[in-house]
Amino acid sequence: MHVRFEDSTNVQASYLTVTAPETSPNTDGIHVTNTQNITISNSIIGTGDDCISIVSGSQNVQASGITCGPGHGISIGSLGKGGSEDHVSKVTVNGAKISGTMNGVRIKTWQGGSGMASNIVFQNIQMNDVTNPIIIDQNYCDTNNGQCKQQSKAVKVQNVLYQNIRGTSASKDGITFDCSKSIPCQGIVLQNVQLDKGAECSNVKLAYKGNVSPRCA
Repeated sequence: MHVRFEDSTNVQASYLTVTAPETSPNTDGIHVTNTQNITISNSIIGTGDDCISIVSGSQNVQASGITCGPGHGISIGSLGKGGSEDHVSKVTVNGAKISGTMNGVRIKTWQGGSGMASNIVFQNIQMNDVTNPIIIDQNYCDTNNGQCKQQSKAVKVQNVLYQNIRGTSASKDGITFDCSKSIPCQGIVLQNVQLDKGAECSNVKLAYKGNVSPRCA
């Protein structure tokens, strides 16, 4: 982890350059935890983990003019690990170029956790050769034995807007919504999204506006 903002308020971080080898584990570029009213702008980040990670207790987070790659993209989470209650709200990523990363814009929550990720906007983003350009993983668990067993508890994901996002996927899917059977993702909106490849969606309540491709089956 390179730059960490924790237990802070009213933060402005601009014109940062953060780099680490693509193969280096746990090297988040900018990590935001329990921080409110933070603006991150005009920064270049390339690491072996998340370019930006936003975790529990964070609210009113603005990121703009971000160049990300290599790495794991821009992530909200993980949330709910070990059955914890975590909350993140009012996050806007407006203007980013994401290239050659594992994920583009991701929301990741652990099975068995609780809390909420809500009122999130990802807009004006260019994806280039990204493995998972748009992804919500509400069923994350730590196992090497295949699919995780569904649990009744989950961190709620609601009111997420993806707007003016375009580019290319390095995998078979441009959009992945893997949401909980017991607490589905709600209020998900795709507006003017153009990605190649397909879409894999489960347990998600979503709406389309403008030109959107791909669409969930």
